[in-house]
Amino acid sequence: QDNRISIWSVGDLGNVGLSGEYQGEPQLLCDIRHNGDVMDMQFLDQERIVVASSTGTVTIFRHHQNNQTLSANQRWEKAHYHVDQDTSCGGAACTGVISNNPEIVTVGEDGRINLFRADQKDAVRTIVKLTWSYVEGTSMNSLTRDCFTVKVGEGERTSWKMLSSSAGWSSVVTGDRVPLHCVDRHPNQQHIVATGGQDGMLSIWDIRQGTMPVSLLNAHEAEMWEVHFHPSNPDHLFTCSEDGSLWHWDTSTDISEKPSFLHQATYFSHNTINQSVVSAWLSNDPTKDRMEITNLIPNQTLSVNSLDILGPCLVYGTDAEAIYVNRQLFA
Repeated sequence: QDNRISIWSVGDLGNVGLSGEYQGEPQLLCDIRHNGDVMDMQFLDQERIVVASSTGTVTIFRHHQNNQTLSANQRWEKAHYHVDQDTSCGGAACTGVISNNPEIVTVGEDGRINLFRADQKDAVRTIVKLTWSYVEGTSMNSLTRDCFTVKVGEGERTSWKMLSSSAGWSSVVTGDRVPLHCVDRHPNQQHIVATGGQDGMLSIWDIRQGTMPVSLLNAHEAEMWEVHFHPSNPDHLFTCSEDGSLWHWDTSTDISEKPSFLHQATYFSHNTINQSVVSAWLSNDPTKDRMEITNLIPNQTLSVNSLDILGPCLVYGTDAEAIYVNRQLFA
């Protein structure tokens, strides 16, 4: 009922125990009221956070680190709406935001896609596709400012489309009648896209090669909620699911010759995966088809709803109303 944006400190590396878990209580630094449900959020830079609201409003909050306070820095009222922006009850939920400072892409239940700039009051561009019944998610690669992908719902069909902020839009991935929940693009090889959906399958796409996935990998036993390539080591990919699992997919070189650094490792074979640094996710070479897959939380039973990675640290949130931080991912 009372929604808030909160900034927490989870301590430093000096407080990590032998198991890699943080020792001590997280500290609430500051918080601020938020109008509507928080549908999505992402840091724009070290001090600013972009937040999507169920009211259709998109807000940039600034974290003032000198006195530990939060304030609204920029707000686009009813960036998404069902009727018109002037109608008091016409707001449509903003379901996703993605940022690449100073650009921000927002998507919503009204089927609109907005491109904003943090230093401008009005939208730079709005894409309205009337055949889209809703737009639920978005992903932008840090190396390609003008390209992003969005999850689009059209009746019973769900698809991922790539759009350009300067050159219109084009469809690159068409979905079957299985809802897709998450997408991520390879940080170095722009044509590689990973998706996950309601069937728990991990799909790898090469957007240069039509509209069918290059690889379909049996993964989770329930919906996959997030998929992320490691931003600096994309031979490693991470997925989480409604079934309570969080999987680490390792296609790095010589994994068969190195000891596993994570518990309960299992080797899976697939004829579209090899260990080449250049094409680890796309090769059809059957002689190099080994991939190590590890469940990082094998005893977890509640849904793992979100995850993020930075360097050796992985953070994830679950239905246990808890956030977990693994600081020794590659220890």
